[in-house]
Amino acid sequence: MNPGGKRVGEVISLRRYPVKSMKGEELAAARVGMQGIVGDRHFAFRDVETGKIVSAKYPAKWGKIFDLPVSWIRSPEESKEPVVRFQLPGGEWRRSDDPSAAEPLSALFGRKVTLLSSAIDGACLEEYWPDIEGLAHREATTDEKMPAGTFFDAAPIHLITTATLRALRELYPEGLFETRRFRPNFLIALPDGERGFVENLWIGKRLRIGDSLRLEVTMGCGRCVMTTLAQGDLPQDPGILKTAARHNRAEVGVYAKVLSEGRVWRGAPVVIEEG
Repeated sequence: MNPGGKRVGEVISLRRYPVKSMKGEELAAARVGMQGIVGDRHFAFRDVETGKIVSAKYPAKWGKIFDLPVSWIRSPEESKEPVVRFQLPGGEWRRSDDPSAAEPLSALFGRKVTLLSSAIDGACLEEYWPDIEGLAHREATTDEKMPAGTFFDAAPIHLITTATLRALRELYPEGLFETRRFRPNFLIALPDGERGFVENLWIGKRLRIGDSLRLEVTMGCGRCVMTTLAQGDLPQDPGILKTAARHNRAEVGVYAKVLSEGRVWRGAPVVIEEG
């Protein structure tokens, strides 16, 4: 037991995603502010015609963004004017401070886009819902609002436990339930004896991670078509989303809001606070 709570596991992977819907980066440690991991979803592209944010949630239009690597040149921890670079399919790297940075992506998508470094009020994205039983919509496209002032889908922090990934693998052994499919900020290792969708029980509870970061778990993370898409060595597989829909309301992992800022590192303890 830890003073004021129960230790339930430890962080074994930290990830952030500098440009919305591009590849993420693995971190050894990270600073977490009130708006999440510093540098997470810092940039996004915007469709000039519709004003909507580019997201692989609508893969027919924007799916090509999903496999583009990205890395910081000057991170937000280092500069008030951060600069990121992203790699095009042909191997060329482009910088976010290049005024023409969006041009090759406009050509890639066949639609004119611009690069944003700050969110706009009322921002939304298009989400395609495949024909899978258990989803809120089937074979439909909807407009989804984003939290004010951010490029997040729903909340600043997303976490998953190893118990949940283990449960999904047992339910669908043919599926490759890799962390990359779900794009969490934190992967939390639980003891091997923990079974099932453990983090569902954390909703409404408060977590302490590391020395000072405190989170409140707010809701389950509803999954989308992105979990089924091919990326790197992971094949396209609708069975990933079908399994989540059939066995856990199409949710994998949970969302959280930040109560107090702090630093997180690989190996940081995770404690459920009492009360």
